[in-house]
Amino acid sequence: MTDQIQAVHTFPPGFLWGTATAAHQVEGGNHNSWTEWEQTPGRVFQNQRSGAACGWWEGRAEEDFDRAAALNNNALRLSVEWSRVEPEPGRWDEGALARYREMILALRARGLEPMVTLHHFANPVWLEERGSWANAETPALFARYAAKVVGALGDQVTLWCTINEPMVYAAYGFLLGYWPPGHTSLDETFAVIANLAQGHAEAYHAIKQASPAAQVGFAKHQISFRADNPTGWVGARTLHWLFNEMIFGPFLSGKLRLPLRRAVRLPKAQGALDWIGLQYYHRQTVRLNLKRPEMFFFEQSVREEVPHGPQPQWGEFAPEETFRRIDHLWKLTRLPIYVTEVGVPDPDDTIRPGYLARTVRSVWDARVGNLPVKGMFWWSLVDNFEWAEGYDPRFRFGLYGVDFATGERTLRRSGELYRAVCGANALSADMVRRHAPEVLPTLFPEPRTP
Repeated sequence: MTDQIQAVHTFPPGFLWGTATAAHQVEGGNHNSWTEWEQTPGRVFQNQRSGAACGWWEGRAEEDFDRAAALNNNALRLSVEWSRVEPEPGRWDEGALARYREMILALRARGLEPMVTLHHFANPVWLEERGSWANAETPALFARYAAKVVGALGDQVTLWCTINEPMVYAAYGFLLGYWPPGHTSLDETFAVIANLAQGHAEAYHAIKQASPAAQVGFAKHQISFRADNPTGWVGARTLHWLFNEMIFGPFLSGKLRLPLRRAVRLPKAQGALDWIGLQYYHRQTVRLNLKRPEMFFFEQSVREEVPHGPQPQWGEFAPEETFRRIDHLWKLTRLPIYVTEVGVPDPDDTIRPGYLARTVRSVWDARVGNLPVKGMFWWSLVDNFEWAEGYDPRFRFGLYGVDFATGERTLRRSGELYRAVCGANALSADMVRRHAPEVLPTLFPEPRTP
């Protein structure tokens, strides 16, 4: 009988281990574009509303920060809610900024490096009424808001994420109509993408002026596209460029190249990135569909292994693709990378432990390959309000489960594994054997006998 393998995959000193959250999903009591959207039946799972969410604004944030620290995390990603800071145009809520400062100081007190996101899908109602990101004035308004927040928090925050998943926001809100404002216009979608790129650039320079030592990036959702036939290959490559690469043009060349349209010149964007955030969840198989002109006549097939909410968005689980997405971003941008979100919906926590172990291994592979990945933030610390999926139990992502009737939090088995990984700054065969034995033969195969 052979001895059990005892291999250890160690990460470099200073690697950031954290979880990711978003204001509207955890704070509760917001009044923004999403709370308005939630009022109309049919837009959110079972017509649910975000309501109290996880209660962070009223004081439960700090106890969840304790839970993050108990996971041996040394970082946490959270967002600032624009509608709280600027509830009316030009009127600043100093009390809201003071509450955010309390949160940041509470993270620091627990040894958690804050990464602060300035826009995570939600807009102030007044901005939404002006056309939100389809309005060419929005980038300047966003930069003004960014400068205000950095003025209040900048002495405690180094890592700033301007915009979360700009292509998801543009596609779901303005092309497919699943999210607010519910539009279905290709021309408007392209205008929104240009304004988001300009908004990041304007905010980047505003942040740097207020806090020269700040490190500023944005979080980019990347999908792995593949095909099961020749026509699908064309679609996979087309959608890869449109969704994964197009948004980076302004930051590399100062131009946003749009299909079948003139390039948009955005000179302030060129070089306005210190790092890039990778958000990766799934792989999609692409097929030809002549009935989908809004998707350039291609569609993404859906696998039944992944749950579906009010809109299809999931493909198949492939955590090993995390390495390929890191490698792609590095080759495209030559910038440091943070894995700002990665996770899997799994209410029973049967898939997540193995998925987590495979993801950590994939990130370690990137580090071994000398790719500059600086940290990993798991989505999410706690179950929360999942946008159009609401509180659908199929869309529970938390390392801590939440009973939304009582507010009780329960550490899941995947959380125990993440705690071990973060505490050791490593993934070991023993950890996988204890918490996710089903993936042990894949991640740590026994040596072959002669």
